[in-house]
Amino acid sequence: MKTGKPLGHRLSRRSVLAGAGVALLNGKARAQVSDDVVKVGVLTDMSGIFSDNSGIGMVTAAKMAVEDFGGSVVGKPIEVIFANHQNKPDTATGIARNWIDTEHVDVIVDAIGSSVALAVQSLAADKTACCSTLVRVRPI
Repeated sequence: MKTGKPLGHRLSRRSVLAGAGVALLNGKARAQVSDDVVKVGVLTDMSGIFSDNSGIGMVTAAKMAVEDFGGSVVGKPIEVIFANHQNKPDTATGIARNWIDTEHVDVIVDAIGSSVALAVQSLAADKTACCSTLVRVRPI
C-alpha cells in the first residue's frame, strides 16, 4: 500500500524515517551512527489499548519507510527493530535502556502513551540525548 496516507497514529511511513534521517544528517550525528548501521527502534504497544492505532502497523510503516528511503541514510544501512512496551513505563524504559546501551539503537520512534513517552524521554535525557515524540537517543 503506497498511498502516502498516514498509517498508525498520524505518522505516515515516510515521516517515520524522514525524522530519523533529518536527525542523522547533522555533521555531528554522522559520527554517532553506531556499528555502521542506523538502527531505528519502534517501541510500540502491540497488545494493549494503543495496539490498533500503532502496534504492528507502525512496525510495518517503519519498514516500508526504510524501503521508500532507499534502505540507507548518510551512507549507512537502516535496520528496524521493534518491541512491545505493553503500555508499561517500566517495561518501556527497560527495553529502551537495553537498546541504547547494548543494541546501539540510534533512534526510538512511536513511544505511544503519555506515561511510556515521558519515561522513555526521561531515560533519553539522562543519557544526554535529545528527545520528543520521535525519541532520538544519540546526541547531536
